[in-house]
Amino acid sequence: MFKFLKEKIEGLLKKKKKEIEEEVKEEIKEVREEKAEKERIEKEGIGEVKVEEKEEKVGEKEEEVEEKEKKTFFRFGFTKIDEKRFYDFFDELRLILWQNNVANEVVEYIESELKKRIIGKEIKKDKLEEFIKEELKKIIGEILVEPINFLDFIKEKLKEKKPVVIVFFGINGSGKTTTIAKIAWLLKNNEISCVLSASDTFRAASIEQLENHAKKLGLKVIKHKYGSDPAAVAFDAINYAKAHAIDVVLIDTSGRMHTERNLMEEMKKICKVAKPDLRIFVGEAIVGNDAIEQGKTFNEEVGIDAIILTKADVDEKGGAFLSIGYITKKPILFYGIGQKYSDLKFFDKAEIINKIFE
Repeated sequence: MFKFLKEKIEGLLKKKKKEIEEEVKEEIKEVREEKAEKERIEKEGIGEVKVEEKEEKVGEKEEEVEEKEKKTFFRFGFTKIDEKRFYDFFDELRLILWQNNVANEVVEYIESELKKRIIGKEIKKDKLEEFIKEELKKIIGEILVEPINFLDFIKEKLKEKKPVVIVFFGINGSGKTTTIAKIAWLLKNNEISCVLSASDTFRAASIEQLENHAKKLGLKVIKHKYGSDPAAVAFDAINYAKAHAIDVVLIDTSGRMHTERNLMEEMKKICKVAKPDLRIFVGEAIVGNDAIEQGKTFNEEVGIDAIILTKADVDEKGGAFLSIGYITKKPILFYGIGQKYSDLKFFDKAEIINKIFE
């Protein structure tokens, strides 16, 4: 995860640092040459040029030298990033971000913020790479939505009501059902009881898949026949939880493309009946901008509270992490890194930023 993005950003920063150092060296060379020229003019014989003309030439040369010294900070070892240098750098960074599945809306935000923070700044030449990297880290930190602590959220909700109801949705193949099993495993290992609702009554073998996970975890599945009303299954699962003092209901739903209107309406009905405390969108990190578009549409249609990104272990780009939270304004709770029940990592902003820049 973030392997390509990390390598490309590091390479670009080193490249631009070297280019600017070379520019500064050239400017320093020009300043020295101009100083030498000024000294030559000052030493000219008064017979070769009138005194007033010589003084005028010396004055002009002093102004030129002073201007170049201001530009290069030659005397103090500083340089300044002007707009040309900024875009020489950012035009390449923009392409890197696009290639790593960072949405254009996010790229534009990074451009706007970085431009405000570095143009016109006086930067020590030997700290240039570090300075730009630190500013990028701050901006990425602002882009990533601060996650909630999932277990703390559940425990606080249980003080108010029981059961806590969580509904999961996303397209087919995103790893939604397996992710539900991972969440169930996490809850069980933290002494929080749960029941599973097989509200995916559309996809063949979906109920059996959920039951297989439940058997391994020692959990109860509430199910109806295929083709049944998914909302009715969720309703029964909630009533079962109430009757048996179970803490949490995890509702599986039919995988659906974000463009399928009838299935979106079905999702709205499930949410209306179940009144979930948490609506979680499950998307694949590896599909990049597709996951972002899916998350955006689900959020607009039914509203999402949080995100889980799967298959992060095979995603070397990582752009979806930077984009989906920023665009939906919802936090990423977890990301999947394998098929085992324990292969679900809490989303940690600091850890993610370190994966990109450290």
